[in-house]
Amino acid sequence: MPRRQLLVISMLTLASAGGCTTLAARVAASALTSGGDTYATDDDPELVRDAVPFGLKTMEAVLASDPGNEHLLVALCSGYTQYAYAFVAADADAADLDGKLAESKALRARAKRLFLRARDYGLRALDEQRDGLGRRLKTMKDLPQSLAAAKKEDVPSLYWTASAWTLSIVSGKADLGLVAELPAPVAMMERALALDEGWSEGALHEFFIAYDATRGEREGGGTARVRAHYDRALQLSMNQKLGPRVSLAEGLLVQAQDRAAFTALLEEVLKADLDDAPRFRLVNTLAQRRARLLLDHADDLFL
Repeated sequence: MPRRQLLVISMLTLASAGGCTTLAARVAASALTSGGDTYATDDDPELVRDAVPFGLKTMEAVLASDPGNEHLLVALCSGYTQYAYAFVAADADAADLDGKLAESKALRARAKRLFLRARDYGLRALDEQRDGLGRRLKTMKDLPQSLAAAKKEDVPSLYWTASAWTLSIVSGKADLGLVAELPAPVAMMERALALDEGWSEGALHEFFIAYDATRGEREGGGTARVRAHYDRALQLSMNQKLGPRVSLAEGLLVQAQDRAAFTALLEEVLKADLDDAPRFRLVNTLAQRRARLLLDHADDLFL
């Protein structure tokens, strides 16, 4: 068992035995949210898939003793968002493309619940960081004025909360009340982009590659905007992330019905050597898996 998990378990044991419960919880939270991320360099998504839930539930146990810990709240928001997207929503997409509609429906419902759990942790983090910002954003009122209070150090919270919120909407399109909340996460992403557009090697630009492909030029999207975000995402990641290519193919190129460019770009993704960028090995492995799924179902995506 990793040393950090052993430390967390010992802190939980101390807390349950009485004494300095809050102190023990804070030490455990620090152990969980600090240090390198061994998952990012892993080449076995199934191993990560099996391991992540234990870590998330452990963090929730620690949070119960220290409910205002903003670092733990952001970690839970990030963790649940990534787990739900990489494994649950991805399985739903695969089932949908394979015609397994009942399975896809069940998986999307689960993904929606996980994304909403992640979003709520993120909103709580923003409450702690900016005096109730999360509650103000949830009301959908005066979004620009509310977000003006956010600072550069809030970008991780803004990004992960907005990602979870947007993905919950994608997973629950029949929930019209939830769909109506889309302006909030989009405004959060726009504010984050204005505060620190290079954060996490272009992650914010990656969001807009997908989102702007769904909007026309009059709505603030369109081909030129998508291409600009795509080029910047590649530049900021030093051309090491495969995700931007998959997003461009799945969004803009499918919309344009450009099958030749779609095929060429995804085949380029599949040919990439994962050892060339070890710190992105897991996300690039998942990007290659997505590329293979899309290529296998290209007949369903193009007329």
